[in-house]
Amino acid sequence: MTFTTELIAQLAHELRESEKSRVQIEHFSKRFPGMTIEDGYAVSRAWVRMKLAEGRKTIGHKIGLTSRAMQMASQIDEPDYGTLLDDMLFEPGDIPTTRFIAPRVEVELAFVLKKKLEGSQISVQDVIDATDYVTPAIEIIDSRIEQFDRHTKVMRRVYDTISDNAANAGIVLGGRKMHPGELDLPWCGAILRQNGAVEETGLAAGVQGDPAIGVAWLAMKLAPWGECLEAGEIVLAGSFTRPVAAKQGDVFDADYGQLGRFQFRFV
Repeated sequence: MTFTTELIAQLAHELRESEKSRVQIEHFSKRFPGMTIEDGYAVSRAWVRMKLAEGRKTIGHKIGLTSRAMQMASQIDEPDYGTLLDDMLFEPGDIPTTRFIAPRVEVELAFVLKKKLEGSQISVQDVIDATDYVTPAIEIIDSRIEQFDRHTKVMRRVYDTISDNAANAGIVLGGRKMHPGELDLPWCGAILRQNGAVEETGLAAGVQGDPAIGVAWLAMKLAPWGECLEAGEIVLAGSFTRPVAAKQGDVFDADYGQLGRFQFRFV
């Protein structure tokens, strides 16, 4: 890491204030050109500690940048990850737009664990064995750090996204709950409609070939930090559609075929 403890705490505080004010801040990577991925995760972890101190609870994790195209665009060769907190979880129905700055919607699968996943050697079968059920999930991503620099219009870098909790802000769970052994996970698909029009379609194979691969990767990635995926946690395995911008009044319909269908609306 290149950031000091004081700087990490300062940047985590800036993210918290941005969330409260709903005013985006400028790229950390522009202000600190030597920023590293490790610095980004340190800021993200400091932000999570701040939220936990305020009374929030960890309910799981998200995996982002899972598609090869997104990794190439971000100039990285692996996904990123963030933390899910209890106040991010929504049921199908009304979603308060005031909770977000610039919300976008992504189609995913969620793995809900019944056993701990821990260690440096985790297989896809280990993930299947540790999973209670898989269920449709919508991730609401948001940007406390502006996506494009207000002066140069340059896109933010992966360090910025990582420090911003991998851009996570909310999740919606709905549809059916099925054991992954009952599913051909790569062939699980979804149709996302926005105000009646089909905006996105996709297959879960877009998530590294099999969404369970990402869950195994995350468990192994957490191991050096002395962390793991706990029983009962939700793991968002990564989006298999592009993000769709949402605004107040938008109605979304997520149809996952055999895994069910649900709607939600930004109010």
